[in-house]
Amino acid sequence: MPNFTLLRSARITRTHKIATAVLAGAAATTGLAFTAAPSDADTSASHAPAAVQPVSADGQPTTPKDKAEDAKKKAAAEHTAQQAANRSTERKPMAAPKAAPKAAPKAAPKAAPKAAPKPAPKTYANNLDGWIRESLDIMKAKGIPGSYEGLHRNIIRESGGDPNAVNDWDINAINGVPSKGLLQVIQPTFDTYHVSGTPDKLTDPIANITAAANYAADRYGSIDNVDSAY
Repeated sequence: MPNFTLLRSARITRTHKIATAVLAGAAATTGLAFTAAPSDADTSASHAPAAVQPVSADGQPTTPKDKAEDAKKKAAAEHTAQQAANRSTERKPMAAPKAAPKAAPKAAPKAAPKAAPKPAPKTYANNLDGWIRESLDIMKAKGIPGSYEGLHRNIIRESGGDPNAVNDWDINAINGVPSKGLLQVIQPTFDTYHVSGTPDKLTDPIANITAAANYAADRYGSIDNVDSAY
């Protein structure tokens, strides 16, 4: 180490040494203070909050794939919600249930239909015209041929329309069985050709006409074919 010779004037006294030492210690202390205390910039940087990193459900940082999955799920949820809203808007109000139809009141039992009234019996005049017409209705019911004209013509010739006329001069009268009535019928002939339903009396106009017509139908085919004594 080289030796330096201090000038006299430059020599440091003891007082100077102490003062120098004090200044040196103060400087050292000041230097430590500046060294230990961080600058404002460093302090701000060290105490600034760190950026928040997103994490997944399990606490791990999310990756771009996780973000894409989350975006898909969110879009699907939004789509489902929109469909539900559309259905709610389009849904028509339900019609109130119709009330069950009331049971129709039971109809009163119908009364048994009344029997049709029997037609009033046909009436005939009590004269030659009436006797002929009634006889024709009976003949028709019994199937005995004959017409109004045929009956009327023969009645006028035989008795002149008198139901009580009696022939007391011909062969029948001589034999004790005279011809009687409108169509001059003898008793044996009347008994044989009497039409049921008519009075059992030779001189009854209806019984006499129908029995004579029945006899003529058997002998001549019809009373209409008779033009003389028969």
